[in-house]
Amino acid sequence: MKGIYLAIPLIPLAAAVIAGIFGKAIGRTGAHTVTILGVAASFVLSCMVYADVREGLYFNGDVYTWGISGDWKFSVGFLIDSLSSMMMVVVTFVSLMVHIYTIGYMHEDPGYQRFFSYISLFTFAMLMLVMSNNFMQLFFGWEAVGVVSYLLIGFWFKKPTAIFANMKAFLVNRVGDFGFLLGIAGVIYIFGSLDYAEVFKAAPGKADMTAEWAWDAKWMTVIALLLFVGAMGKSAQVPLHVWLPDSMEGPTPISALIHAATMVTAGIFMVARMSPIFELSETALSVVMVIGAITALFMGLIGLVQNDIKRVVAYSTLSQLGYMTVALGASAYAAGVFHLFTHAFFKALLFLGAGSVIIAMHHEQDMRKMGGLRALMPVTYITGLIGSLALAGIPPFAGFFSKDAIIEAVHHSELAGSGFAYFCVLAGVVITAFYSFRLLFMTFHGRNRADEHTRSHLHESPLVVTIPLILLAIPSVVVGFMYFEPMLFGDYFKDAIHVLPEHDTLSRFGEIYGGATGTELIWKAITHGFVALPLYLALLGIFLAWLFYIKKPELPGKVSKMFGPVQSILEKKYGFDEFNQAVFAGGAVGLGKLLWSKFDAGLIDGVLVNGTAKSVGWISSIVRNVQSGYVYQYAFAMIIGLVALMSWMLFRT
Repeated sequence: MKGIYLAIPLIPLAAAVIAGIFGKAIGRTGAHTVTILGVAASFVLSCMVYADVREGLYFNGDVYTWGISGDWKFSVGFLIDSLSSMMMVVVTFVSLMVHIYTIGYMHEDPGYQRFFSYISLFTFAMLMLVMSNNFMQLFFGWEAVGVVSYLLIGFWFKKPTAIFANMKAFLVNRVGDFGFLLGIAGVIYIFGSLDYAEVFKAAPGKADMTAEWAWDAKWMTVIALLLFVGAMGKSAQVPLHVWLPDSMEGPTPISALIHAATMVTAGIFMVARMSPIFELSETALSVVMVIGAITALFMGLIGLVQNDIKRVVAYSTLSQLGYMTVALGASAYAAGVFHLFTHAFFKALLFLGAGSVIIAMHHEQDMRKMGGLRALMPVTYITGLIGSLALAGIPPFAGFFSKDAIIEAVHHSELAGSGFAYFCVLAGVVITAFYSFRLLFMTFHGRNRADEHTRSHLHESPLVVTIPLILLAIPSVVVGFMYFEPMLFGDYFKDAIHVLPEHDTLSRFGEIYGGATGTELIWKAITHGFVALPLYLALLGIFLAWLFYIKKPELPGKVSKMFGPVQSILEKKYGFDEFNQAVFAGGAVGLGKLLWSKFDAGLIDGVLVNGTAKSVGWISSIVRNVQSGYVYQYAFAMIIGLVALMSWMLFRT
């Protein structure tokens, strides 16, 4: 089996190397063929492994030793369980859809082969991350997805905004990664091991250890919070969220890959994997919950005022990542991972659907210049409607089951901050439904606001674009009720996620179904949804979107004038970018200028370089007076010198 486990990440890596190095030789067709076949092979093998795990397979072992330093051995190994196998299937499936879609979206781009090489390499990095059984390999995958995302966001490297965006993503993630690295250092210091199994086994015995330097905080709290800083960077939680909306500067396929099932979910996956550590610190859990709640609500609010179709979907990703993070803080790890699972399909669907619209609109992304595309692009519209219903949490679509579980888990949580988090996730339901259907109505309904030239060329996207949309729409409908019971109330994650009985909010949530199973459980979940508050909040959001953008399209302008200051704050994204630019970027530039003026120009150039030259010149100006050219002066100096030397020798004797 080790051979299969190795093949799953290495096949996309080999395909990336072939497409990257030999791209010119094999041409465009060769590049997309080899990478698509590579990811497809990984997907098939991942499905085989997933089936084996469902039958009871569990593997945790090293594949080879990467390096030895003193008593430390660094290994590459795999942990194959329910959590990793699920992530493997999701990553490879979404990546496969993105690869196929890219043929249609990037067919005229001169960097075609390079793009396929990058996305295949991205798939390899993500697989290494989710399959790891130790912190070293986790960190390798963590950094690898960061590096490749830098390349992909800045793929159009002649575009200044793309270069700014990829540098921004790189720097913000370095902040999170520094905390993550410190957390791993804490694991080494306390546990003396990088192996998950050894660390998790020893964690309960270390629960009461205190870190005197951290005001006697528990070491488990310190480690958990540092690891979470890494998750905040990768999964774009406030205040390290600022890079994610700007990642839209990359091509749409990579927007779908980053936002749906790969990079941004790495932090959610990592916290769920580290549940044995997080469960030992209620402080860390409360921090995770509150940060997630702030992200879910306040990033959703920004989505209300965006007019770029991709940025609306981007801010919805930020908000949904906040929901997942809230679930982790409520110890409902299974609910958070379940939402990760369902979200991967409908978010990839929405991004690729947005890309389909952008293709039809000749790369126009402003929704104010769209409208009336429903009849012209029926497949894109229907799949977009499915994605929007799933995102809004309408039963029986996938998003309903996972989002409802998160809201109920937070409602049953007793941790500090749970009341605030519950308010945020409820308010977020209205907001999510509103911006989802605002996008749908502005793009596909009403009159067509495009120019005459664009209108004359509008038509449905080719099959290479619409087939991935259809294949993503299917799981966006069915995976919710298919996996609701096993993932939330069954033993699906029994070997991967560990929850203390006093934190088990999902069990309290499950009590409302009275022990129902199978079809009865699904039916009770749907009927519960129809009597619970979240569904009516979602319907309210849809109604308001219809009222504002279909029934009375003049209302948005009036509301904007009425709430001008609020809209200005939202359009400025709460000033995070301006603050970072002024304080961190501006501060770094200011510090650099200060150091240059005081130390480089003043000390090094002024004192050491110029000062030395001036000193030598001053001494030379004095000494050269001795060299007058007169013989009698030289003779006189020799006599005086001889007398002085003889006198010194006489007195010395």
